[in-house]
Amino acid sequence: MKSIKTLVFVISVMLLMGVTWYCFPAEGIKLGNHDLRFPSYAESQMGEEDEVDVDAVLDRVSQSFEMTCSETMYDSLSFFRDYLKENPNRIYLPEDDYTYFDTLFGLFEQAKGKGHTYRIMHYGDSQIEMDRISSVLRQRLQELFGGSGPNMIPAIQAVPTISVRQRSDNLQRYTLYGDSTTRRAKHNRYGVMSQFCQVVGEGSVSFSQTSHSQAFDNAKAISTVSVLLGHNSKGFKATLRCDGLSLEPKVLDANNDVSLITWDLPVNVRQGVLNFKGNAEIYAVLLDGEPGVAIDNVALRGCTGTIFTRINENVMRKSFDLLDTRLIILQFGGNRMPSITSSSSISTYLRALESQIDYVKRVAPKATLLFIGPADMSRSYNGKLGTWKGLPELNDSLRCMALRNNVAYWDMFNVMGGEGSMVQWVRHKPALAGPDYIHFTFTGAQAIGTDLAKSFTTYYDFYKLRQRVPSQEVINFVNRSAEEDVKYTPYWMLMPKYQPYKNFIE
Repeated sequence: MKSIKTLVFVISVMLLMGVTWYCFPAEGIKLGNHDLRFPSYAESQMGEEDEVDVDAVLDRVSQSFEMTCSETMYDSLSFFRDYLKENPNRIYLPEDDYTYFDTLFGLFEQAKGKGHTYRIMHYGDSQIEMDRISSVLRQRLQELFGGSGPNMIPAIQAVPTISVRQRSDNLQRYTLYGDSTTRRAKHNRYGVMSQFCQVVGEGSVSFSQTSHSQAFDNAKAISTVSVLLGHNSKGFKATLRCDGLSLEPKVLDANNDVSLITWDLPVNVRQGVLNFKGNAEIYAVLLDGEPGVAIDNVALRGCTGTIFTRINENVMRKSFDLLDTRLIILQFGGNRMPSITSSSSISTYLRALESQIDYVKRVAPKATLLFIGPADMSRSYNGKLGTWKGLPELNDSLRCMALRNNVAYWDMFNVMGGEGSMVQWVRHKPALAGPDYIHFTFTGAQAIGTDLAKSFTTYYDFYKLRQRVPSQEVINFVNRSAEEDVKYTPYWMLMPKYQPYKNFIE
């Protein structure tokens, strides 16, 4: 009798579990702040998400920047028209204004001839640490417009960079953003790198060429050294020794504002030492080279991009003016994902970013702005890795917010392949992203940096082409559909095809 009861009990339990398995919703049942989950029939019928073919995505993105024209100017203009309107890998421009970067390109072209350096400031989260992504963009643009060196570095580098080796002595570092171990100042004069180093009495910064395998050659060519500093005491003295060169020291009067001191060296140097005597706040050290373009990497680990309004406006405005910063890149969004729970939380984040953009426009009125959205990020859902919920909506919302505020936008999420792409970037051989399913490897960062450079320089190619065609003709062509072209054949359609200027990016 007992065995029959046991059998009936087992069968009843199995039937109950079977009914539960068949009827239980795949998304689970929410009980208060908890989700109740159970393996279900509906879930078993859900197929695996389509895997992203990373090689195909990278190849497709690369080809989307290549001009496949035949023999005439018409083919070139058709390529750019399609690129401006349809290419998902393009930099999105406010109001689709293809002249958005024109002033910038004009300055960059003149830089070398004028013996001047224009700067690009690249702010971002940990995705750009160690000069990743920035270094690729720097190399590509310096090949095109001139310039060299690793460019801006802090006096104390908390995270090593691939582009230069450095060491500091007798300096105290203060940072606006960081964990509980970082020191905070009693004021808000943190400067353009959101940190500064206080020298009291004496201090030094030494630097040398990098030997990192991922470093680019241009970063090793240093022939101009500058120091951006402020609130210095009377008689503050800065000396520079480089490869045995005898250089005149810089002695400053007392100044509560921002100053920039510079040494122009007769040759490229392998290493050097900056010695300071007196009191001052050191906002940045600039290791540049020949005139052209400098790209300054400012990586803010864990930052969501909402800290800028906490920095003294006068220090920022004077610094950007002295540095002649003409493009500011803001690459943020990923670190906000853990707190994104609804469309409302996205809206709150966007409002905070809008205030940051307004601030940046005030302190850098001459600068053009570009926002780079977050990469894909993956986490486990019911044992399966997938894109963080809310990330696609956040990315779309960031793009709309940027364009609405007259800021260009580059959609890194979709350039990677969109939803589910991060998992495949991690599994790729060689790996393009790390096992945290958030950060790129050096190889992945180089791929992203190359695509960013190609997208940017494609607009430069279009800028160069437009120098050969009357502006009204270009406007008419861009606004006309391909079907309407057959009714209109201006003289320049018969001109020789346009040879792009970006062939150096291969």
